[in-house]
Amino acid sequence: MLKYIPQVCVRNLTRFAVCLICWFGSMSVIAAEVDFPRAWDGHPDLNGVWQALGTAHWDIQDHSAMAGPSAFGAIGSIPPGRGVVVGNTIPYQDWALAQKQQNFENRYTEDPEIKCFLPGVPRATYLPHPFQIIHGDQKVMLVYSFAEASRTIHMDKENPEQSPIDSYMGRSHGRWDGDTLVVDAAGFNGQSWFDRAGNFASASLHVVERYTPISANALMYEATIEDPNVFTRPWTIRLPLYRHLEDNARVLEYKCVEFSEEILYGHLRAGANAQEQ
Repeated sequence: MLKYIPQVCVRNLTRFAVCLICWFGSMSVIAAEVDFPRAWDGHPDLNGVWQALGTAHWDIQDHSAMAGPSAFGAIGSIPPGRGVVVGNTIPYQDWALAQKQQNFENRYTEDPEIKCFLPGVPRATYLPHPFQIIHGDQKVMLVYSFAEASRTIHMDKENPEQSPIDSYMGRSHGRWDGDTLVVDAAGFNGQSWFDRAGNFASASLHVVERYTPISANALMYEATIEDPNVFTRPWTIRLPLYRHLEDNARVLEYKCVEFSEEILYGHLRAGANAQEQ
C-alpha cells in the first residue's frame, strides 16, 4: 500500500512513528524512575491521607446522569460516571439481581449510608471523603472520615484468624507481595452495600484488596470480590487512590449519626405522638 503514498508522506509518517516510540519510551523511563517513599523495612511507606476521585460511590458500574429527589434539584442528582468494575459486569445470581434492583428503587430509605451505618469493605475506600493509612510494622490502621469507621490490618498473623463476630468492617489480614500490600478481609455481617445504586453482598463476602504504588503519590487499588451466595463467580474493581499533598491534610471526623435520626427513629416519635393524642 505504501507505494501509492507520496514518498514525502512516507518519510513524515516514519518520523512521526519514531517520535511516538521515543516518547513512549521516555515515559516508561520516567515511570521507572519514580521512587515511592520507603519504610524502614524497605517496603513502600503508605503513611498519609488518601482519597479516591470519581463517582464510584454513586455507582461502581458505568452510569448516566439521573434525577434525584425533586426538592434538591441539581445538587441531589446523580452525576454521570465511568465504572470501576473490571469488564463493567457484576455476575449476580438471578435472585440477587432482582434484589439489587429493589435496593435501587428503595435507595433513599434503605441505603446503609443514608443511615450513617459503617460503610463496609470495599465501599469505605471510594466514599467521597479522605481516609488515612497509619503504617506500622505489625499493624496497619485505616482511619476513615465517614461514621468514624476504622480497620486494623493484622500483618503479624501467618494464618488469617476468623473474626470473633461478624461486623460491617470485617476482619483484615495483610501481607506483602513485592511492593503490593495484599489484604484478606472477611467476617462481614452482610448489611453493607457497595454503592448508592444498591449493589450488595451477603455475610459470606470475601474481599482480597491490593494496594500497589504507581507513582510517588498514587496507589492503584484493586479489590477482588467473592460471595457464592450472591454472585456466580469472583469479580474485581480497580481504581486509583491519590495522596493529599496539603500541609494541613487531615481526616476529620464525620459524625453523621445525628443527621440520620429522623430516618431511623422518626416513625417511633410519630407513633408516640399518636398515642399521646
